Amino acid sequence: MNLKQALAKKLTTSQLSHLRNAFDVIGDIAIIEIPEELEKKEKLIAETILSSHNNIKVVCKKVGIHGGTFRTQKLKIIAGEKRKTTIYKENNCSLSLNTETSYFSPRLTTERKRIYQQVKPNESILVMFSGVAPYPCVISKNAKPKEIYAIEINPHAHKFAQENIKLNKLTNVKLFLGDVNKVLPQIKKKFDRILMPLPKSANEFLDLALSKSKKGTIIHFYEFMQEHEFFQAEEFVKVACLKAKKKYKILHLAKCGKHATYTYRICLDFQIV
Repeated sequence: MNLKQALAKKLTTSQLSHLRNAFDVIGDIAIIEIPEELEKKEKLIAETILSSHNNIKVVCKKVGIHGGTFRTQKLKIIAGEKRKTTIYKENNCSLSLNTETSYFSPRLTTERKRIYQQVKPNESILVMFSGVAPYPCVISKNAKPKEIYAIEINPHAHKFAQENIKLNKLTNVKLFLGDVNKVLPQIKKKFDRILMPLPKSANEFLDLALSKSKKGTIIHFYEFMQEHEFFQAEEFVKVACLKAKKKYKILHLAKCGKHATYTYRICLDFQIV
């Protein structure tokens, strides 16, 4: 039974038409959107989710949108236990996080698997904007890289990343707290693979990523775009590589799920040649 079916006898036809049937689940926390028309019914909606899903212990509603330097989202608890921390499990990993103070998307589980399946043994990997370290943990746990360098500016996310490295008993992940513009120039090495999981404005960091690339380096460049704009992703890469005097070839463009109506999170995989 989905949410609309569960509430069919408790809401009017008009109210049901505004109800968001889908919601994200991170660990045992459900994160839902409550339209303005249903704000007076939010407690009923949240309690219905709790009673319908034994695995959910907390229901939060989104307040505003992701924003700020740390790309976080304000959440309000409307039912269940009074906490915003949880443990999310994916791809043989356990990830501890606070759903409000750290950016994390459960919708990227399949994408993270797609990436680790490409990693070859003994690779040196850089993860820019690494958050609570989902990419480093998943890659380290499921592939055989030599080392993974991960940089994150949000101190709250960095703290959970440190916890997750211990939680998953990883020994080849090195975490750095700070602005990638300041931290990365201090790291005197080139990488075999570079991940850029910052879909909004990641193009502004392509020059920096390219400075840590070498012949054969594969870069995973993420962006939010509508389908008719996908060509712009390669245009960003073309301009940056021209400036850096590096030749490249496009390997693949992957859709990593919808971000909004008509808007996708995409990943452009390209290699320095």
